Amino acid sequence: MYKYLLQSVEGIQWFGIATLLLFFGTFCFAAIRAFFSRKEDMQRMANLPLED
Repeated sequence: MYKYLLQSVEGIQWFGIATLLLFFGTFCFAAIRAFFSRKEDMQRMANLPLED
């Protein structure tokens, strides 16, 4: 039932493409930020849960 309902919506394929691009862009941003961040910043963030 839902399959036929979604097939009748015009331009529904763009939602899937936009979602995939949003996920890929977010993943790339997080990976680049992790690779290029300084070790001091990473160590400070790693110690945050231990500080009270």
